[in-house]
Amino acid sequence: MATALASIAEIERELGSQRMGESGEPMQRTSVMTHIAWVPEQWVEAAEDVLAGLAERHPSRTIVLVPEPAADDGLEASVEVDCYPVGSDRKVSMETIRLRLGGNRVEAPASIVEPLLLPDLPVFLRWRGLPPFGEQPFEQLVDTVDRLIVDSTEWPGLPAPYAWLAKIFDRVAVSDIAWARTSRWRRQLASLWPGIADVERMKVHGTEAQAYLLAGWLRSRLKRPIDLEHEEADRLCGVEIDGEPAPFPPGDPPAPADLLSDELERFTRDRVYEDAVRAVA
Repeated sequence: MATALASIAEIERELGSQRMGESGEPMQRTSVMTHIAWVPEQWVEAAEDVLAGLAERHPSRTIVLVPEPAADDGLEASVEVDCYPVGSDRKVSMETIRLRLGGNRVEAPASIVEPLLLPDLPVFLRWRGLPPFGEQPFEQLVDTVDRLIVDSTEWPGLPAPYAWLAKIFDRVAVSDIAWARTSRWRRQLASLWPGIADVERMKVHGTEAQAYLLAGWLRSRLKRPIDLEHEEADRLCGVEIDGEPAPFPPGDPPAPADLLSDELERFTRDRVYEDAVRAVA
């Protein structure tokens, strides 16, 4: 049961209390990472749906940060520890800490998060919406984590934000769920080699992010300009090369939780993605 808390010490005490098993012995911690999620209010419902789908695949300490800059200064937290059976004789646990940051607490999230990080485990940051590049909350957390996960489908004003994103590639490894959603199409287009080598224009029927990233990928691979035409859709459902429809790739698009799950298993930089972003920017 979630309990309202107001300090890091109270959070740690509540975690310890909830980890106690029925026998009175503490449950063994099974976390493999710390997963931080920066979730403005408009993204809370979507974020909770994705987190629910991750629990059994990535036992972790998840820290959900909900910024409320217009609220009074302060911190309000709740803690939940859930256990899931794995096989007949083993359980894994999922610790979720939800933190509402009020007023000036929004400007210093690293000081709140750092005492809650699990030692010697990787730290991932999922940022919902467009990051405020250059501003304190984002800059502090980028310097705290091993990997940043974004979804540029959520960003207004494309392609301009890609130029800001490219500037942090040497500071933190970056994953983009919009890029992951293009993986089936990239494999399919690559299979058209060498016929695709002379392409001059590409038309993408999908989201704006998918269109820019696919065009950037092809430009970076061929090392020359390619014209892009975009037809808006809420998912990637067609690509034309010089006016000819590309074959539709096999398989079904992955679910949102599966996309995030895959990115949580990456620990190195994605140089092909970085090249695609730079080609767009």
